[in-house]
Amino acid sequence: MRYLHTMIRVRDLPAALHFFCEGLGLSEVKRTRHEQGRFTLVYLSEHGEGDSPQIELTHNWDHQEPYTSGRNFGHVAYEVDDIYAACQRFIAAGYTISRPPRQP
Repeated sequence: MRYLHTMIRVRDLPAALHFFCEGLGLSEVKRTRHEQGRFTLVYLSEHGEGDSPQIELTHNWDHQEPYTSGRNFGHVAYEVDDIYAACQRFIAAGYTISRPPRQP
């Protein structure tokens, strides 16, 4: 299993980039704009592109209100070799899979 990134929603993208890049020393490694969904994703990393974990900043263009506690946190992403085996491992450990993977 490999840790990929943690997603955080941000209302003010330039301010968030200033904090993470200038303040924490991270670098922008990828940016995608999604016109139809009206959001931008910016990936930041300590070591540039590669295998180091990243922070994904999600900026929803039309969101004006401050995010409430917990609402700004989106997800933590991991990559696994076999999603079905990983889910079985969690089920065997007593966890419920709320959104199981679709069959190929």
